[in-house]
Formats: sequence, C-alpha cells, structure tokens
Amino acid sequence: MNDSPVRTDALVLDVWCELQCPDCRSALDDLRALRARYGDRLELRLRHFPLEKHRHSFAAAQAAEEALEQGKGWEYVEAVLGRVEELDRGGEPFLVEVAGELGLDAEEFDTALIDGRHILIVDADQAEGKAIGVTGTPTYVVGGERLDGGKSQEGLRERVQEIADRLLAGPE
Repeated sequence: MNDSPVRTDALVLDVWCELQCPDCRSALDDLRALRARYGDRLELRLRHFPLEKHRHSFAAAQAAEEALEQGKGWEYVEAVLGRVEELDRGGEPFLVEVAGELGLDAEEFDTALIDGRHILIVDADQAEGKAIGVTGTPTYVVGGERLDGGKSQEGLRERVQEIADRLLAGPE
C-alpha cells in the first residue's frame, strides 16, 4: 500500500502483513528505518495476509484498504499495529475509532466494512502470498527474494538493505 502515485523507477518492497500481528508491530521500526534510508527510491507496498488465528485480521486488512483510499494508508496501519491489544478486544468498532482519530471519514469506514468493497483486494493478496510461499507475517519480497520475518526479525533490515543497495546501484 502506497499513498503516492505509482513510480516505475523505485525498487518495490512488498510487505506481507497482518494488522493483528505483534511481529508486524515489531517490524515497524525496520520499515521506518528503510523509509528514512531510501526515501522515494524504495516503495513500501503493503500486502495483506490475514491469519485465521486472529479473528479481526480480515476486517483490519479491509480497513487498511479504506484508509489507503482516503489517503492515509501507512499512517492507519501504524496506528492499528501500535495498538494490537485494543484491536484484539475491540474488533471492528476499534478500527472505525482509529479512522476517526486520524481524521478519516469514520462513517465511510463503517460502511466499507459492512459492504465488503475491499474484500477482493485482500483475497487476491492472500492468494498471491500463498502462491509464493508466504506462511506467516511479516514476510518481505524485494528483488524477487522472499525474506520471512514471521520466524525472526533478526538481521532482516540488514538483508533488505543489502538487496536494495545492490539493486539500486544498477549494473556495474
């Protein structure tokens, strides 16, 4: 998920994420550091991989898509991930509440969760994730290489930077 127009010159880092996942919350620091290091040269793209063990994750993925549509995708993702325990307890009303706190149209969020307008995007992401071997979150794909952060975050930022530095340097 990216809040700006599509850029063809940026390296894409697909971030397979689930908004009820504590490991994804831990990954936020790495994502912020990567964003700071590369700026516009690296496009972080949120990909949804809701896990069955988290009952609000599918609704949260749809809410993130609504936030993207309203122009605050990553801001919303970070706000929800920062409060995973509240999502566990509060479910969909919490997702709508966060939207309101960020100045988004909370009523539209509520409607989007009811009418399911973003379900196909979430389903497509999940299907693609399964097809490429994503089994947990967070999982990163950069330069065709899959890095599984669901097992451990250790060394992942460095590995992403290694790949990004190589690819952004271009042909030698």
